[in-house]
Amino acid sequence: MRIHFTKMHALGNDYILIDGIRYPEALARGSEIAKLWSDRHFGVGGDGVIFAAPSSSADIMMRMFNADGSESEMCGNGIRQLARFVYEKNIVRKNHLRIETLAGIKEIDMAISGSEFRITVDMGVPILEPSEIPAVAEKDSQGIARTSITLEGKTFDFTLVSMGNPHAITYLDNVDSFDVHRYGPLVENATRIFPKRTNVEFIQPLSRHELRMRVWERGAGETLACGTGACASVVASILNGITERSVRVHLLGGPLDITWDEKTGHVIMTGDAHTVFEGEKEI
Repeated sequence: MRIHFTKMHALGNDYILIDGIRYPEALARGSEIAKLWSDRHFGVGGDGVIFAAPSSSADIMMRMFNADGSESEMCGNGIRQLARFVYEKNIVRKNHLRIETLAGIKEIDMAISGSEFRITVDMGVPILEPSEIPAVAEKDSQGIARTSITLEGKTFDFTLVSMGNPHAITYLDNVDSFDVHRYGPLVENATRIFPKRTNVEFIQPLSRHELRMRVWERGAGETLACGTGACASVVASILNGITERSVRVHLLGGPLDITWDEKTGHVIMTGDAHTVFEGEKEI
C-alpha cells in the first residue's frame, strides 16, 4: 500500500505529515512507520511522524510519534505544521481551529498571506506540580519545582515545567560551546527523577526579553527547535525572575515569540510552518 505524505518543518524541526483519516492502516502502525521513515539515511528523514487523526471533541486530533517510535503528548512546532497541513489539504479549512492532543485541546489561529503562515497557538496553562510533570522533585518556597543532578562530575540545577510533556530547564553562560550531545541523553534518561524521561533545555539569557536555547528532545535527540521547550523555558525564566512575560526565544532553527499571559495564565506561542516536499512511500 502506497501512502502519500508531506514533509514539513517549523524552524527546522521537521516532521512527516500523514492524513490518518485517509490512511487508518498507517495510523495504526504509527510507531513502526516513525522509526522507519524518520531515518535520514534509509527513510524520508525527520524528527518524527505526525498524523491528522479523527476527533470527536475538536476539529482534528494530532497523533505524534518521535523518531524512536515513542508517542509524545504534544509538540509546539508540530502542531503548527499540522494546522497548515489540514488547511492546505482541505481536511479542515479554517483559520481558527481546535486541535486535540494527548495534552488536551489547543486553540490555533492562522494569519495567511500568500504562502506565508503566521500561526499562533494557545498552549494552555503550564503544569508546575512535580507529580504531574512527572518528576521526583520538591517545590521550593516559591512553589517552583527544582532538582539538581550530577552527571560525569558536572552538577546541573534544573527548573521543571510541563507543557503537556516534561521539560527540565537549566541555565548556561554559553550554549553554543556546550556539549548537548553528551549531557542531553544522560538527563533525558535519568528515569529515577523523570519516570517518563524528559526533554532538556539549555538556556542562555540574553536580556529581559530574549533567550538563546538549545534542546535535547525526548525520543529525537538534539533538534533545531522545540515549541513546547521554548514555552517551558520562558515560564521557567519568568518564575526565576530572569525575563519579563513576553520573550523571543532564539533557537538553532530561528526565533519563536512566547508570552505567558498574566491574566489567563495561558502560554501563547507564535511562529511559522513550511512545506518542504510531497511524496509517496510504500508501507
